[in-house]
Amino acid sequence: MTFSIAGHCPRTGQFGVALATSSIGAGGRCPHLRPGVGAILTQARTDPRLGPLGLDLLAAGRSARQTIDGLVASTPEASWRQVAAITAAGDVAHWTGSDVAPPADGMALDGAVVIGNWVKSEAVVAAIAAGFETDPPAELADRLIQALEAGEAEGGELDPLQSAAVLVCAPGWSFPVVDLRVDLSARPIADLRTAWERWQPVMDGYLQRAVDPAGAPSTEALEGHAEA
Repeated sequence: MTFSIAGHCPRTGQFGVALATSSIGAGGRCPHLRPGVGAILTQARTDPRLGPLGLDLLAAGRSARQTIDGLVASTPEASWRQVAAITAAGDVAHWTGSDVAPPADGMALDGAVVIGNWVKSEAVVAAIAAGFETDPPAELADRLIQALEAGEAEGGELDPLQSAAVLVCAPGWSFPVVDLRVDLSARPIADLRTAWERWQPVMDGYLQRAVDPAGAPSTEALEGHAEA
């Protein structure tokens, strides 16, 4: 099963999500983001169709709570779902169905929301929330990964973790500026941390390639090897 967080940074206007789970490749099923709109997390007996539906509701002006209520009302299988929503401005809400594998819990913070199921205890959810608040000036992606690390340190999931992901949207960009996944690993959160530490120093260079390819850094400058 899965523990995850969606968070907003009022300093930068960024919003994003991070998750870790015992399932393979959950980064392709559970998180759904739309720049300028918000994000949906769908987990437990995951229905990825709820992601685009929730984003459409947010784009139509629904609050996070209205969006979650709309998702729950849209499916007769809502009792098997655990979902969360965050708007681009940081409004949050969550839902845990009665058939979701316990221990299962959710927590709404100021500008963040945490959900988890089949975790060691409900203290895992609280630890994730506390981890997110550890270093508010840090980059949002870093804070989201710190939250996962705190959840893992508290006991994490009852089954061994296999995959993890972090995605971040930023004002002015029509695609996520951070989109990192570990689809199959014995240490997915640690590998996600490694991927972020590798991506962070080159991110601006790759973003520049989208808008100024002639003036952007070369592959050799970014990665240390010649362009193919």
